[in-house]
Amino acid sequence: MANTVMTDNAFKAKDIGLRAQKKILSRMASKNIAKVFIDETTASLLDNVYRLTKQQYGSKKDAEKLVKNIIKIVIKIAILQKNNCFTEDETKKTDTFFKKFLKLQMSIISFFEVDFSFDLTYLQKLISEIHQLLKDIVRNHLTDKSLARIDEIFESLNNPQFLESIFRHDGPHKEVMGKICEDLNKILEQNE
Repeated sequence: MANTVMTDNAFKAKDIGLRAQKKILSRMASKNIAKVFIDETTASLLDNVYRLTKQQYGSKKDAEKLVKNIIKIVIKIAILQKNNCFTEDETKKTDTFFKKFLKLQMSIISFFEVDFSFDLTYLQKLISEIHQLLKDIVRNHLTDKSLARIDEIFESLNNPQFLESIFRHDGPHKEVMGKICEDLNKILEQNE
C-alpha cells in the first residue's frame, strides 16, 4: 500500500481504520457477503458471471476465484471512494472509467442482442482501456497483490477465445448471457 500509516511521526487512526476495513472485507469476500454490500441486481450479475466463467473454463475453482477477486476489488474501491482517498487526478480518471464502463455495458448488450454485430477488436480495446484506467486510479492505494488480482480479472475476461465464445449467436452460453444482459439492463435503468 503506497499510503503510509505514519506521516511525520504522527499517528493516523483514519489510515489504520481504512487499512483494517480493506483487510477485513477482503478476507470476508464471497458471493453471500457481497450481497450485504452490493445491491440485488449486481449480486445477480456476479452469480451469472460465475456461471458463465464456470461453463466456459470448466472449473468451479477458477470461476469462484474470479468472482471473489471481483468482489474484493469492488469493495476496496468502494471503501477508498467512501473515504475520499482519491486525488483530483484519480477522480478525473474515475469519471473517464465510468463513462468507458457504461460504453462496455451497452456494447455487451448490443453484441448479444444484435446477431453478427460482435467486434472483437473494439471490445478488447475497450476492456484494455478500462483495465489500464482502473490500475491508474488505484495504483497508489492498493497492494501489489490487489493489483495482480485486477490483472487476473481482466486477463480472464479479455481472453479472445472467451469473448468469441460468449457472443456466438448459436453458442452454448446464450441462456446465461441473456441473464447477464438482463442484469446489465437493470443496472443501466437504476443508474439513469
